[in-house]
Amino acid sequence: MASVGLLYVGAVLLINGLMLLGKVPGKSAAMMNFFVGTMQVVFPTVLLIQAAGDPAAVFAAAGLYLFGFTYLYVGLIQVTGVGPEGLGWFSLFVAGCAVVIGTLQFSLTSDPVFGVIWYLWAVLWLLFFLLLGLGREDLSRTTGWFAIIGGQLTATLPAFALLTGSYVSTNATASVMALAGAAAVAVSFYLGRKRNTGPDRDAETVPPGAGSAGAQPVLP
Repeated sequence: MASVGLLYVGAVLLINGLMLLGKVPGKSAAMMNFFVGTMQVVFPTVLLIQAAGDPAAVFAAAGLYLFGFTYLYVGLIQVTGVGPEGLGWFSLFVAGCAVVIGTLQFSLTSDPVFGVIWYLWAVLWLLFFLLLGLGREDLSRTTGWFAIIGGQLTATLPAFALLTGSYVSTNATASVMALAGAAAVAVSFYLGRKRNTGPDRDAETVPPGAGSAGAQPVLP
């Protein structure tokens, strides 16, 4: 169940990244955020009901709510036009939780690959905090690119590996994920900076959120 949800996290990160790049209107992206946000609230609730007090199952479900509430929040911002500052500060909370959960993946669940993945998610949510909470619109395109690239690396690919039974979590595979994640961050900053400082910047490249409520910057 969690693996299926992870697959659609990759999808919504793709859509939200494209929204930050100005390729998808905010209200159009809102629907996917509502779909995946609802899924990421229903799935962990079912997991908690079935957990029967198992600490490992409760721990796994707890992290999923961070995604679910984020996407529902994003969807509401797009359809209501409410300012994104609250979501930005919530993202800082999520980033901190992601660091804690990532660290526990190494000790509590012995899953170093997802330990690295949670650290990469912490970077993504930190970018959302800077963009939405502190108004750093110069990071809009960088955040969009990392949502797209990092989303496929940390969600879509692991989801398919889990669904096909080919997922392997060792120190070696975690090192590969860490290197790929560092490359994704570097490429995202390069692409974001290249467009933001390029000579072809015009009205169409203004960061989402500078215009109508339907174009407000959003999250994962």
